[in-house]
Amino acid sequence: MEFHVLAVDDSIIDRKLIERLLKTSSYQVTVVESGVKALEFLGLVDDENTNSNCISTNRSTHHVEVNLIITDYSMPSVTGYDLLRKIKDSASLKDIPVVIMSSENIPSRINSCLEHGAEEFFLKPVQQSDVNKLRPHLMRGKCRTQNQQNNINKRKPLEECLSPDRTRTRFNDLALVQ
Repeated sequence: MEFHVLAVDDSIIDRKLIERLLKTSSYQVTVVESGVKALEFLGLVDDENTNSNCISTNRSTHHVEVNLIITDYSMPSVTGYDLLRKIKDSASLKDIPVVIMSSENIPSRINSCLEHGAEEFFLKPVQQSDVNKLRPHLMRGKCRTQNQQNNINKRKPLEECLSPDRTRTRFNDLALVQ
């Protein structure tokens, strides 16, 4: 199972480091240099880049499945915290795990990010041991996405629920039909 991680950082050195660490862990990685680029990549188009009331979701033109977003906190225009809030406010993206990175160890900032939905807060420089903490969040995010897809397709035709080796309906599939 391959996971796709979107890495966001305005520092080219930090971008290269996180990209290398993620690729070493066999993740597919997309790196962007700003919160604005991340919003564009995710299909969250914001006309003024600062007014969170005008966000429109435009996922149909650019649908790439992202399993986790790791972002720097301090970036110009759209900060990592702004990005976190916009993702968690989006109906289609809110279940994607978000991890914040920062070189500044400010407890109030860390708490604020965690309270608003960040899964983790890593202090820079990010290390392999930090990246190793991502897999449980990726697995949970993947399960949530699959559960949502299952809920959309909840009613299956009866012939899809029949086991090929017997004519009785399997119990697991029967639960989906109800």
